[in-house]
Parts: sequence; structure tokens; C-alpha cells
Amino acid sequence: MSIRIAEEIINGRRLNREDDLAFFMEEDLDSLCRGADEIRRRLRGDRADLCSIINGRSGRCGEDCKFCAQSSCHNAKINEYPFLEPEEILEDCRRHERQGVGRYSVVTAGRALNGREMDLALRAYRSMKENCKIELCASHGLLSQEDFYRLAEAGISRYHANIETSRRNFPNICTTHTYDDKLEVIRRARNAGLAVCSGGIIGMGETWEDRVDMAFSLYEMEIKSIPINILQPIPGTPFGTLPPLSEEEILRTIAMFRYINPDAEVRLAAGRNSMEHSGKKVFTAGANAAITGDMLTTSGNNIADDMAMLTSMGFEV
Repeated sequence: MSIRIAEEIINGRRLNREDDLAFFMEEDLDSLCRGADEIRRRLRGDRADLCSIINGRSGRCGEDCKFCAQSSCHNAKINEYPFLEPEEILEDCRRHERQGVGRYSVVTAGRALNGREMDLALRAYRSMKENCKIELCASHGLLSQEDFYRLAEAGISRYHANIETSRRNFPNICTTHTYDDKLEVIRRARNAGLAVCSGGIIGMGETWEDRVDMAFSLYEMEIKSIPINILQPIPGTPFGTLPPLSEEEILRTIAMFRYINPDAEVRLAAGRNSMEHSGKKVFTAGANAAITGDMLTTSGNNIADDMAMLTSMGFEV
């Protein structure tokens, strides 16, 4: 059944919330993944997109997201530091560009970046835009409309703002801001002419219905870069004792996102090391993008190894 639906999607059909979606759970995993991979190959080609991020400001976040080690509401042990100097960010960006990464993003903890730290960020972005050819992204929380205009002027082309989960489940993971706050940030970023990268985290106790809802919400917002993070339970956070997802469940979820978002970059993000061979199998289940290199509060993947793996699978990185 999944192969037939995949062919229909390739020929123009798009799934909707009223469709019978039981096949996501009932179909043989190999068949489901083959269909997702064929959708990826026929509609997106064999190009794989790699991006890297730097943790521009760590810890001291007043938001209470239960998955996050950087929240001051929890007791996780992490390094805390203020916004990095623009020269340090520029050098890191150059290092990633030399290794062939196509996008580079500065990510900061906290509700929003403002004041002197926003000024430092804008200096860093202008310097990277002047000295590098790499595409620039940013992730600085719930910014004002004016701040988005400033980011665009400084050279940012894409803004990252995860919706994290379904609307129904969102209050179970965060109470200091809302799902609608997230949607407003996406709207403001687009008003400033920026593309949007938005996805979420799986393994936070959500149901399959929550994952389906998140996938459809991203499709309805026409999001074209969808990072899927696999929760890495961090001691000291409320989700620190949750059981890890099985590789089969991860693959089934990635495939589902491809069926629902056939034209998007489905990007494997944090948690890849919970899978064999750095998540190699997800690139046969519909994924065509990844975050590579050092990653925030979870270990990342070596850029050269990722490029070699994807090239060996027939992707053009």
C-alpha cells in the first residue's frame, strides 16, 4: 500500500488530515521506507544538504522547556557563557565553510536575543556575509519584527524556529511560551523576507497522532526545511529519565514526515548517535539533509565522515 501511495504522491497527490493514515503504523517498515525514499529521489533528487551550528550563548535561559539542558529552571550541568565575540564566530564559520558545509547558523539560549548581545550578533553576521560565501541562518528565540528586519539586513537568509511538537502536546513540554508564540515568530520571519526552518523533537512522550499533527502543521505552513531531533534524555531535566526511541520508531517517523512533506528537506538533527552508523538508514527512509559537526548540548558528527557516508550512498553533498 505504501508503494502505491508513494507513486500517487510523486504524481501530484498530497496527503491530508482526513486521509486514512493507518498505513504509517501498520505497513511493513521496509516497504514504508522504500516508498519514502522513492518520493525523496523523484521529487528532491540526490542532493543532500548539510548545515552546521554554533552555540552562540549558552545557558541561563528562563524558559522551562522540559527537554532542554540550558534552562535555568532545571539542574542540568552545562557550560554557561554570554554571547561569543564576533571574531570567534567568524573563525568558526570559516572553518565549517572550508569543510564544505552549505549553511551555518548561530543559535542562542534564552527567550530572545536583545540589547548588546543582539548588536554583537549583527556584527558577526555582517562580518560573515562579507568574508564568507556560506548561507547564514539564525536561531534567537521570540524576536520582534524590527529585529527580523535587522537580521535580514545583516545577511541572514533563513531563521530557525521549531514548533517542537503538536499544538495539543505543546503545553506538556513548555509553559513559559505558547505554540502560538512560535507561529508568530514564523510569521514575523517571513514578513522580513526570510525562509524558515522549523521542525521538532520526537521521543518526548508524544503520541503518533502528535507526530502526524506536527508533520501536517509544517506542511500547511509550507516549511521547506524540517529538522527532526531525537530526544537525548539529559540528567537534570524533566525528560532526563524518558526511555530512548527504538531505531524502528525513528525510521518510521522520518518516513512519515517524507510522505506528508514530499517537497521539503527532511533534516536529521540532534540524537543521531542513538542510531547505528550515525543514522545512515534514515537516508534510505526519506531524509535528505542533516546537521553536522558539534551540536549544542549533544555530541555531533564529524563533517568529513558525514560527507563520505552520503557520497557512498549516491548523494551529491
